[in-house]
Amino acid sequence: MMIIELLKAVFLGVVEGITEWLPISSTGHMILVEEFIQLNASPAFKEMFFVVIQLGAIMAVVLLYWRKLNPFSAGKTRWEKRETMEIWYKVIIGVIPAAVMGLLFDDWLNEHLYNYQTVAMMLIIYGVLFIIVENYNKNRLSRVNSFNDLTYTTAFLIGVFQVLSLIPGTSRSGATILGGILLGASRHIAAEYSFFLSIPVMFGASAVKLVKFGFEFSGMELTILLTGMIVAFVVSVIAIKFLLGYIKRNDFKAFGWYRIVLGLLVLGYFVFLG
Repeated sequence: MMIIELLKAVFLGVVEGITEWLPISSTGHMILVEEFIQLNASPAFKEMFFVVIQLGAIMAVVLLYWRKLNPFSAGKTRWEKRETMEIWYKVIIGVIPAAVMGLLFDDWLNEHLYNYQTVAMMLIIYGVLFIIVENYNKNRLSRVNSFNDLTYTTAFLIGVFQVLSLIPGTSRSGATILGGILLGASRHIAAEYSFFLSIPVMFGASAVKLVKFGFEFSGMELTILLTGMIVAFVVSVIAIKFLLGYIKRNDFKAFGWYRIVLGLLVLGYFVFLG
């Protein structure tokens, strides 16, 4: 039984590591996967697990961007350290909208929107929006091509877009990347800023879930949680590198079509077979 539960945790870690960074909705995928692969654990543990597993994913960002995000690096000049602090200030500004709304409506969202209907509709809606935005953006020149170009106002507005990701099936990275592109950011800066925004958001969300759950884990629960986090970390490193390489040569339309097809399959499955 323990081996089976660990295999489930490994699979869920793979799903989290891939979908957290690609704009296809990690929460949406995790909700859908749970329909077929259910952990043999209490509802409270599963609710906590599907959020805290993201800590593994976020540590991939910390690793890959350690020098860029570390303002205390001995190898940086005073100017570089100042630039790093500017990035963090903009991240803090961008986090505020989602942090406020998440704290206010977390329980309501869990109760009313964590279902296949919401996930499927958000997959389809934002899939269509990705295609529309990329077509609109085809002949536009980006105004924000570095973090020095990213104003505090633009950073805050991208954070407003991040609020949309509180609805399961939307995708946090998808909402912030779409918002960044619409506000004039290059795909690369929009993606990196989305990564950086995820650091305080995921740490904060995980802290809230851990406090609600409590810190009294059984040996099996702790093993399952750590397994999922470690797998999510390893897969996230690969997924982030893939996405940054992909957007150098491609737009996000492929992800839009993927979302539409998946959303339709989900609706079809639950309506006709569920």
